[in-house]
Amino acid sequence: MNPIDTTCCIVGGGPGGMMLGYLLASAGVDVVVLEKHADFLRDFRGDTVHPSTLQVLDELGLLDRFLKRPHQELRRVKVQIGDAVFQVADFGRLKTRCPFLAFMPQWDFLDFLAEEGRALPHFRLLMSTEGHELIKTGEAVSGIRASGPDGDLEINASLVVAADGRSSTLRGQARLEVSVLGAPIDVLWFRVGRGHDKTEQTFGRIDAGRFMITIDRGDYWQCAYVIRKGAADALKAGPLTAFKQALVAAAPYLEAGIDNIAGWDDVKLLNVAVDRLERWSAPGLVCIGDAAHAMSPIGGVGINMAIQDAVAAGNLLADKLRAGPVTNADLDAVRRRRLLPTRVIQGFQLFVQNRVLLPTLSGNNFKVPLVVRLLDHWPVLQMLPARFIGFGIRPEHVRIR
Repeated sequence: MNPIDTTCCIVGGGPGGMMLGYLLASAGVDVVVLEKHADFLRDFRGDTVHPSTLQVLDELGLLDRFLKRPHQELRRVKVQIGDAVFQVADFGRLKTRCPFLAFMPQWDFLDFLAEEGRALPHFRLLMSTEGHELIKTGEAVSGIRASGPDGDLEINASLVVAADGRSSTLRGQARLEVSVLGAPIDVLWFRVGRGHDKTEQTFGRIDAGRFMITIDRGDYWQCAYVIRKGAADALKAGPLTAFKQALVAAAPYLEAGIDNIAGWDDVKLLNVAVDRLERWSAPGLVCIGDAAHAMSPIGGVGINMAIQDAVAAGNLLADKLRAGPVTNADLDAVRRRRLLPTRVIQGFQLFVQNRVLLPTLSGNNFKVPLVVRLLDHWPVLQMLPARFIGFGIRPEHVRIR
């Protein structure tokens, strides 16, 4: 074993892990972040960066450099229900420096955080290094065993952070109980080439039996097609041409680039899960992001919830880590701070799944909800869903100095 001593070891180089690593290192806490892959490229990772995350980047002095990277901005959200188009959210009404949703491939976002983190003397990122086993001293976690390009290593740390996603092995080893809230849907994620038509298109398309989202990514459409849980195998057993015809029927502007889907390998399955831990911590260990609460893709809030967890954890733990070992109460403070926002957002997602998506996928005639008509008729109300999606409940601010 090659031993490494650090104050905090973060397992998982996703948005939450990378942001917490940057925050703690900027506060003078020695941090080692482990990312099991050689790069940040993945088949499915959310691309949505909400105003709450842009605000955090601004508070850290990183926003201007971040916005120089290629991205798209969405200020108004529209949905098409049947043949009618409704505007339901206006981020431009928010009083914030960045009143929009930013779309950037998550690997670019993570590369940005990695680049900024490497400029800090207390930040260390180990790629191709998988943390797989908790080290315990008595009942307390005191480090992690990992494997990397140069072999096995042992990392001794005052705190281990599990940011290793919804299938976290560390939370299982710590025997943290998961409450499964249910997800009756899955999502197919794919790209369709963009034609020469640059006119604005609707963000969401709802019709009897179909629910699809198209995101304008400049030279292609990033598409999410909602299906019933477990229906992917049956769909892929059928002809690809039938699937492509259904997409064009739902969104005719996709026809120009539909041949970008050359085979079923171009269509990725996102197995949707909604759950959360009863306890987010054990002595010497705390979970954040999807390791603490898996989110539905509804609202595209997964990245931003992980970032909010990271900011809360940084605010609560940085000073204590500099001073010495953190207590169980210190770690549970992260859960207490973030539980209400998590419950509210997951409750909203469950409502949409069960009351909107399932009736739509059943093929029944879908009536336009009254709230959609009200939002479209009175634009001033569109600030409310924009704020809820853009900032959530009790948004976090960087308080580390």
